[in-house]
Amino acid sequence: MAEINYPEYPVLIIDDEDNALQSFEITLNSCGIENIVLCRDSREVLSLLKTRKFEIILLDLTMPHVTGEELLPHIVQDYPDTPVIIITGDIEVETAVKCMQNGAFDYMVKPVEEKRLISGVKRGIDHNRLQRENMDLKQQFLYGKLKHPEAFSQVITRDPAMLSILKYIEVIARSPEPVLLTGETGVGKELIARAVYQLSGRKGNFVSVNVAGLDDTIFSDTLFGHLKGAFTDAHQSRRGLIEQAASGTLFLDEIGDLSHSSQVKLLRLLQEHEYFPIGSDIPRQTDAHIIASTNHDLGKLLASGQFRKDLYYRLDVHHVHIPPLREHPDDIVLLMEHFLEEAATCYEKKKPTPPPELFVMLKNYSFPGNVRELRAMIYNAVSSHTSGVLSLKSFRKLLNERRREDDRSTGAGEVEERNMFQFSGPLPTLKQAEILLIREAMKQAQGNQTIAAAMLGKTRQTLNYKLKEEKNSTAS
Repeated sequence: MAEINYPEYPVLIIDDEDNALQSFEITLNSCGIENIVLCRDSREVLSLLKTRKFEIILLDLTMPHVTGEELLPHIVQDYPDTPVIIITGDIEVETAVKCMQNGAFDYMVKPVEEKRLISGVKRGIDHNRLQRENMDLKQQFLYGKLKHPEAFSQVITRDPAMLSILKYIEVIARSPEPVLLTGETGVGKELIARAVYQLSGRKGNFVSVNVAGLDDTIFSDTLFGHLKGAFTDAHQSRRGLIEQAASGTLFLDEIGDLSHSSQVKLLRLLQEHEYFPIGSDIPRQTDAHIIASTNHDLGKLLASGQFRKDLYYRLDVHHVHIPPLREHPDDIVLLMEHFLEEAATCYEKKKPTPPPELFVMLKNYSFPGNVRELRAMIYNAVSSHTSGVLSLKSFRKLLNERRREDDRSTGAGEVEERNMFQFSGPLPTLKQAEILLIREAMKQAQGNQTIAAAMLGKTRQTLNYKLKEEKNSTAS
């Protein structure tokens, strides 16, 4: 990926006064807007616009040769996607109204306050970015192919819903706004975060930290660092992770576990792009891109007051929910082949051949640990593998253990809550219900009695007896 500039295309500042150009450039540089082109001669503007694309234009009205009022209609007509901010010493209301009617994006009067200038330019950049993202989304879903499949080399899938997520990630990866990743444990949130980073083109590092279990002091020290002498054991200054992620990406894993005081500090970081190292009363600026993830249901945490609504809305600009493995079971065979090859390389063995029953067995398992659990299963099996065909013994043992754990942890209330059965007519007898369950298990197991018996929590011999009993009763 090419390195990213901020903004992606330059900000063009047109003014005949050198002092004004330098002042605007310094102000914008102070907030991370460094991709800037300065133009002192208004006669060069139209030819400049023909040769390159600009993110936004700051246009002075009163200039020799060609005035801003003369340039504005040409720019708006020929480059309607480029916002123009008028900057002038003229405070006449009629002039401002005329410029806005002619298509100006905003109007500022000299001397322009720094905050006003920065907020206006950022608003124009965000306006452009959202327009591009909407257009890219339309294009992606129309043509349906990934532009940069190499960024997702570790994401093994052919599921349409998963591919739609990857297309969305391609569109939003270069946005400076936060990305929120949600999904169960083991679905691959860090893999997705790394893909966003790779696609972003950022020249800084990818820095990852799991914030679960960090109290507020450790959270602040880990993220923001401290100055020498800030506390008793602070014998030297320490760089925080946010500084290490400068011009790169900071991935905050499990933000659903943050304390309220830490949430406030994260909110300030997101809103102001600044932070205070421990022991310092001077804020430091950051241009690090923030990606956050959680396996918690943030809706419940918001309702209970455990997670701040303002932080949630600030994080939720780009929300990517990664579905559990059980919702895209056709990917199991792809993942299984990938992990078999990976594990064989790790253990310096020849890649084993999986028996046909293995896919059926795994497809009918719920995988509460998702892709991570499947990987662990495959590695465990390959580590003890000796023959050409992979043994099912370790898989059966693990799945039986998990089912026994489920049986012990599942009470009657939980079974009722799942609402496994819905009956619109008379209830079946216990005997009829047993036959229906056996038929469904055999169907899902594709006729494999061993797998069907495991699904029902019975021995193969018991299931075989029940099948013969049903066959005999049907024949008679």
